[in-house]
Amino acid sequence: MPKLKLPDIEKVVAIDIHTHAEEPCGLHADDGYDDFQERMAEYFKSPHRHPPTVPETAGYYRSKNIAAVIFPVDAERETGFRRYNNYEMLEVASDHLDVLIPFVSIDPHKGKLGVREARKLIEEYGVRGFKFHPTMQGFYANDRMAYPLYEAINEGGAIALFHTGQTGVGSGMPGGMGMRLKYSNPMYMDDVAADFPDLKIILAHPSFPWQEEALSVATHKPNVYIDLSGWSPKYFPPILVRYINSILQDKMLFGSDWPVITPDRWLADFAKLDIREEIRPKVLKANARKILGI
Repeated sequence: MPKLKLPDIEKVVAIDIHTHAEEPCGLHADDGYDDFQERMAEYFKSPHRHPPTVPETAGYYRSKNIAAVIFPVDAERETGFRRYNNYEMLEVASDHLDVLIPFVSIDPHKGKLGVREARKLIEEYGVRGFKFHPTMQGFYANDRMAYPLYEAINEGGAIALFHTGQTGVGSGMPGGMGMRLKYSNPMYMDDVAADFPDLKIILAHPSFPWQEEALSVATHKPNVYIDLSGWSPKYFPPILVRYINSILQDKMLFGSDWPVITPDRWLADFAKLDIREEIRPKVLKANARKILGI
């Protein structure tokens, strides 16, 4: 497939920086993935028994005139769920580049193999970002094991997007499905930001229970942004709203966490939030354009 093209950003009303790519239902019934997705749907009270596929996601965002960054999560080593192969996902997404901006995911435990894949994805496919989920992948972001992968991403000018804070993954399941929340404290990303000052980093989600740590890192490190996905804005803590309205207004990004939270719900609640009117366009689109370089 040819290199990825970017949507016409001038035409869309917003950029959702955080959506999930899923395969059609039933492809991995033997590894427990579909059962896991059913539990996730129950936890988030999602209308989807199984997450929408990439084409279904594109259709939704096209109908809303919103561009969406979309990615899988490679956590097969830790969870046993086979990953949505990056190349397969890109092939499907390539038919919907009028609204989709595909990112990819590589578990840093894959070592040199993962580094080689990252370089190929950037150089040959034009991938612009990588999703990391420290809790699902079972690593601290500042583990030097991951640094060769960050180096490849940094050299390619791509973005590293890290899940931060508590996760719905495994919530309510025995032992939390083995997921350890400690890995996703945003303070571990501070080391990455210091060691890779040119690497564009996004801290995903309001980082409960470490919200102030995330705000501190984003305030202190010029290369760190925060996406506001995974929570309805009506539940944002007051300190987060204050920082959106003030010193981090140029670093906050609209994200929904589709499909567990829809843009319709997120945007309706954001409209009711006490945000200065001149800042809303930054959060919804301008800040994402800046970090994406478009």
